[in-house]
Amino acid sequence: MFERVLIANRGEIACRVIRTCRRLGIHTIAVYSEADANAQHVRLADEAWPIGGPRPTDSYLRGEVILDVARKSGAQAIHPGYGFLSENTAFARACIEAGIAFIGPRPESIDAMGSKAAAKALMERHQVPLVPGYHGADQSPDVLAGEARRTGFPLMIKAAAGGGGKGMRIVRSESEFADALASAQREAASAFGDTRVILERYVEHPRHIEFQVFGDTHGHVIHLNERECSAQRRYQKVLEETPSPFLDDARRAAMGAAAVAAAKAVNYVGAGTVEFIVGQDGEFFFMEMNTRLQVEHPVTEETLGLDLVEWQLRVASGEALPLTQAQVHARGHAIEVRLYAEDPDQNFLPGSGKLLKLRLPSPSRHVRLDGGVIEGDTVTIFYDPMIAKLIVWDENRPQALQRLRDALMASEIVGPKSNIAFLERLARHPVVVEGRIDTGYLDRHLDEFLAGDATPDAEVLFAATVAALLHDERSAIASTRSGADPFSPWSRADAWRVGHAGKRIVALSLQGQRHEVEAYGHDGDYRLRHGDAHAEVHGARHDGDCLSARFNDEALRLPVRADAARVTVHDAAGNRYAFERAAAFAWQSKETGGGNQVTAPMPGRIVLVKAGAGDTVEAGQELLVMEAMKMELALKAPRAGTIESISAAQGDFVEADAVLVRFVS
Repeated sequence: MFERVLIANRGEIACRVIRTCRRLGIHTIAVYSEADANAQHVRLADEAWPIGGPRPTDSYLRGEVILDVARKSGAQAIHPGYGFLSENTAFARACIEAGIAFIGPRPESIDAMGSKAAAKALMERHQVPLVPGYHGADQSPDVLAGEARRTGFPLMIKAAAGGGGKGMRIVRSESEFADALASAQREAASAFGDTRVILERYVEHPRHIEFQVFGDTHGHVIHLNERECSAQRRYQKVLEETPSPFLDDARRAAMGAAAVAAAKAVNYVGAGTVEFIVGQDGEFFFMEMNTRLQVEHPVTEETLGLDLVEWQLRVASGEALPLTQAQVHARGHAIEVRLYAEDPDQNFLPGSGKLLKLRLPSPSRHVRLDGGVIEGDTVTIFYDPMIAKLIVWDENRPQALQRLRDALMASEIVGPKSNIAFLERLARHPVVVEGRIDTGYLDRHLDEFLAGDATPDAEVLFAATVAALLHDERSAIASTRSGADPFSPWSRADAWRVGHAGKRIVALSLQGQRHEVEAYGHDGDYRLRHGDAHAEVHGARHDGDCLSARFNDEALRLPVRADAARVTVHDAAGNRYAFERAAAFAWQSKETGGGNQVTAPMPGRIVLVKAGAGDTVEAGQELLVMEAMKMELALKAPRAGTIESISAAQGDFVEADAVLVRFVS
């Protein structure tokens, strides 16, 4: 076994590898960019070395710099994590040439599967089922258009060199093909430096099921069962689980055998994933092979009781696989979701900023957390905005889903916006609960999973008000305990007045909408009014997580959290309402600049300018395309009108809130 291992990655996966290495007594060496000098993976590692600027191209993608650190630090092996250099053939080969073990597959295997087109040709020779399409070398527009007509519509365009949904487009008619091809090639060039694409017949309402495979240097290859990843948005996996609710034993065996055949075709060593598209009739087709550890590997670990990073380390050091295929036995059901700094109600716009509060459920046999940040850390603009992976396990799928709902309810993120409420709706939705989701369902029915302009009912608003009142009363008492007379009525926060009951205004804001509640009373007994709604509240108590009280003589217990700045309430159906506390007698709406300008929603690079000064445009027309946090964002006209000026050109890097387009007033 290795004694010193360098982790050529950052964030959650770097922390994940460090934990396993520490358990095995392996000295860990981290690398970090300027943006990550105070990151958790730097603090957890035994030593850490700087490798350059904040952008990946200036740091984590500089293979020669990372190898230099490996030599200087005495690393015997490099674990690439996932992303960055994990599937870079040149880097894997350079490690070997430097006498440093690459904890991953052989360079030849990465090469064989790194190009989707070459991988499909190889699978075709080994009788692994393929979707009809084109994966040829001729990438001229005329040839691609002709192959698209031959394949038929709808079809899928995919970046030949990539993954993670980058450079993928669904085309439903020939008239859409040219624009979709150009967009896919542009995104592929940015993400992978390669514009080649493949075309595939688009399987309607497919499921996405992948198999974890593992090989060693002694010629053994096995699979470690499947993971279903059909809950996707824009080709990005949102929820992963094992076992698949769709597969029966016969189909599981057939797909597992095909996955092993795919791995054997490239003499695979280490951890890999063979991904399949599965039709509603159960017919399955090879999609691609990821020659690395996948972000969703924890669900496999939780059902098998294994540590796949430990397997990677042992296999890379020359050991044989610790199990045969017959010895692989799963127990229970595991589900993974990822908590992101993003705003689902704004087209999942990635966020950045300081994590003012990061509250997550306590780890247990049923709940696992894999993260790379803690409260007080900053989610930067330079990398993926994932905050943590939340993994739950239980004896069966219904119980695991309930574990997931409970764990999400216990989570709270303050600072950048998050996708927690979106994930809560996902975990309760009938298509997920019943195991009927397909890869396009979220994109077709996204409004079913978003908060939109949902208005809280009186019960939710009154529960939030009571929690705010109790919090303020406790805070006032605590702040006066050291005073000359802590029992003075003037120290109470109940609006007490001589001769009459005091009235307090509790102002709460939800998605920009202000709600005012009039409150009388104190210490858990209140009269509340909001418009025409009234409530008599008695016996209210708040333990920090739950509020219990009698509302008009009906006893209720609701999950509620409150502090001086916000109140979060879950109603009886599990819907989350995150209120901001507002000043009782002052309200100022934020000036957004009206409809006369378009601003950058976050820092990023302009990749396309589609309009010019003097142009007359329609509301919603695409004006610019910017790339930020590993995705393309379309910036559209807020209204119909004439453009006065555009202050950004293709290739420019712009800061958040920079005015990019001005309209004639």
